[in-house]
Amino acid sequence: MTNKTIAVIPARGGSKRIPRKNIRDFCGKPMIAWSIEVARSSGLFDHVIVSTDDSEIADIAIQYEAEVPFIRPVELADDYTGTTPIIAHAIDWVNLNIGKVDYACCIYATAPFVQAEELQIGRDLLKQSGADYTFSATSYAFPIQRAIRITDEQRVEMFYPEHFNTRSQDLEEAYHDAGQFYWGRSDAWLAGKPLFAKCAAPVLLPRNRVQDIDTVEDWERAEWLFKAMSARETK
Repeated sequence: MTNKTIAVIPARGGSKRIPRKNIRDFCGKPMIAWSIEVARSSGLFDHVIVSTDDSEIADIAIQYEAEVPFIRPVELADDYTGTTPIIAHAIDWVNLNIGKVDYACCIYATAPFVQAEELQIGRDLLKQSGADYTFSATSYAFPIQRAIRITDEQRVEMFYPEHFNTRSQDLEEAYHDAGQFYWGRSDAWLAGKPLFAKCAAPVLLPRNRVQDIDTVEDWERAEWLFKAMSARETK
């Protein structure tokens, strides 16, 4: 029996800022459907698994042909549990019930811009680079060295005042997690190794295909962007 490569899509039912976010309609489909369909169409995975504590999310995931072989334990479904233990739990379950997992890719349920080609790049980079993880990242649109904070007196001050007179082109470019996918070796997930460390390699995405979706404003912007990109691709 060959070892497994799995996709795990975490989808908790208790979203606070956007209620039922994972299954709310996004451009004609439940949000989670976009991640499921890309994972399935990529051909990279032996199993596309949705890890959820919610029966309605489970039903919709199955409708879009994902697997929901277990209900996520309560202790892994609170507001404080991070991504790593959720993926580790899924790997443990597959190891015990289906077969040994070599590679697991976490794909967020709220990642409608994720593309199969970039999942492929992430998988290939993981295998070829010797990294424990690869993940989607993008550059900041504005130099982080010029960031300001608002003080208690409602005034401003720079985080890095020493760069007030530094030209933008002379500042080091900075990057951030794009919040789409995270490939990892099974043993790295199970050991709880940190994602954002020297053991990880980035898959860089253009900024116009990255949108964090945490507020209603984020959601509206993501739909506008998605519709504009879809219209451009059909021309």
